Amino acid sequence: MKVTGPSGPSSPQGSRPARASGGFSVPSMGAAGAAAPTASASGVSGVSDVSALMALQGVEDVTERRRRAIRRGGGLLDRLEELKLALLQGEAGEGALDRLSRTLREERPIDADAGLNGLLDQIDLRAAVELAKAELRRTAA
Repeated sequence: MKVTGPSGPSSPQGSRPARASGGFSVPSMGAAGAAAPTASASGVSGVSDVSALMALQGVEDVTERRRRAIRRGGGLLDRLEELKLALLQGEAGEGALDRLSRTLREERPIDADAGLNGLLDQIDLRAAVELAKAELRRTAA
């Protein structure tokens, strides 16, 4: 097959008939700037599509929020366990107290499940009590 210029490949059988419909067409520029509104509208549409996609990626779904809440509660329980072990070993547990305080200050996602929220409230309360007890020990010493 031989390619001859912009008209495309030439075939030995002769030229093929042009498609009557269904192909790509460029709007004619009959009036001055007639194609400009179409071009600008498609440009805006492309930008709004991208911004909509970005907004959807930023939305946190229910399962992710629940997962984060459970992970935070588990982290608080781990810090409380570290503190308990440090106190049983006779150490002051300052590092464990700092980590517990940092974890407690993290934002806690609110879940739709009232039972889970109640459990997380209890964990938060227990961590706050341990921090208050440690503060009392510091001031008494």
